[in-house]
Amino acid sequence: MQQKRITVAYGDGIGPEIMEATLEILQAAGAPLAYDVIEVGESVYRRGILSGIPPEAWDVIRANKVLLKGPITTPQGGGYKSLNVTIRKALGLFANVRQTKSYAPFVASFHPGMDLVIIRENEEDLYAGIEYQQTPEAIEALKLVSRPGTERIIRFAFEYARAYGRRKVTCMTKDNILKHTDGLFHRIFNEVAAEYPDIASDHQIIDIGAARLAAQPERFDVIVTLNLYGDILSDIAAQIAGSVGLAGSANVGMEMAMFEAVHGSAPDIAGKGVANPSGLLVAATQMLVHLGEAEVATTIMNAWLTTLEDGIHTADIYREGLSRREVGTEGFTQAVIERLGREPRYLRPVQYRQGGIQVQVAPSPRQEKRLVGVDVFLDWSEGERDPNELGQRLEALNGEGLALSMISNRGVKVYPEGLPETYRSDHWRCRFMASSDQVTYDQVLRLLQRLHGAGYDVIKVENLYLFDGERGYSLGQGE
Repeated sequence: MQQKRITVAYGDGIGPEIMEATLEILQAAGAPLAYDVIEVGESVYRRGILSGIPPEAWDVIRANKVLLKGPITTPQGGGYKSLNVTIRKALGLFANVRQTKSYAPFVASFHPGMDLVIIRENEEDLYAGIEYQQTPEAIEALKLVSRPGTERIIRFAFEYARAYGRRKVTCMTKDNILKHTDGLFHRIFNEVAAEYPDIASDHQIIDIGAARLAAQPERFDVIVTLNLYGDILSDIAAQIAGSVGLAGSANVGMEMAMFEAVHGSAPDIAGKGVANPSGLLVAATQMLVHLGEAEVATTIMNAWLTTLEDGIHTADIYREGLSRREVGTEGFTQAVIERLGREPRYLRPVQYRQGGIQVQVAPSPRQEKRLVGVDVFLDWSEGERDPNELGQRLEALNGEGLALSMISNRGVKVYPEGLPETYRSDHWRCRFMASSDQVTYDQVLRLLQRLHGAGYDVIKVENLYLFDGERGYSLGQGE
């Protein structure tokens, strides 16, 4: 059997111990893997490389396309960048996969029926990190959601469900408010779900969905969502599960992938031989499924479940009355190896699908794009900040096919016919619409010249388009 080369980073703290344990189990199970080891983390930071990864390591990761990484210690103090964020962004790892499962009654849990996976878009949304201060009072963050980025994370979620024998995918958005960004995510979810009739699907608004996750996590199977929501949901799930040390995590792209434990480097117990390798081992089984080695992954995961079921536990999960024998890292490793080929009797055995997870995204359809207006944002704080005064002044600048239709402040319409109780900051959105079917950008530029000549501080401009006749911009609250 031809071996597949992967990149291994031992990491810091307990990283080397749990990596050795994981690789020992992989070898005993016959995983057809060869390893190229790279150095990342604290020792690299200390050499003055603020990213935590040396330049030569990138070539190894890119050549092998798969990285199994131990936990990292980031030194205290400013200037050090998150290694995980660096790797995710640099390699286009668009999908973050967090498994959260209860192993009750063999591991204590408040939610014995919990067995869910959160699949989070990893690169877009507010985590693009594009922010601007535009006035003394107002700061903007751009929420970016693209059709290709959305389609690939949703297709990945359904392919993941098939590969891991999952039955249902739930989408969570806030599209009752964010009708364009989150609305796009929901629409594409419905489109893709129709192609997977064997997988049940539903949608929930993120606030009630998060509440239900916290109260009744057993209701969920696979959750797919945008970046910010997924980050929050992952922490909620980890907190209520009570078994963070048993959880693995994956960051997957179209070509590259990184697998790791959810927990940190735990330097306080490093070198004592008591660390639990389970989180990294679970991540390694995810890696094997990704590589198309589902049979080996199934064997390892069932042996691990059998070990938990037999009550052979490391100190972090050992409980009197639930556990039978407390072991260290090596003792737990040998217990898993001894149970290779066995299946648990009480916990549900796993059976992964061969072939890995493949995602293909079709080119985005072409759309007719028509410019029909412009939102001009002003920094304006004169006098009482009276929107009627501002509106009358701006209407005097109408012309050449563009006329003021609305002014909003913090998203709420204040002109015409706004309410006097509405609080008004110094950040004003002034909407000018075309008097005909279309407007040229030359007309927009001449409007901006008129505004500038009248002494207005233009801080931002957003073009208003129709796409195939559908409005591509939001209305103001009250418009």
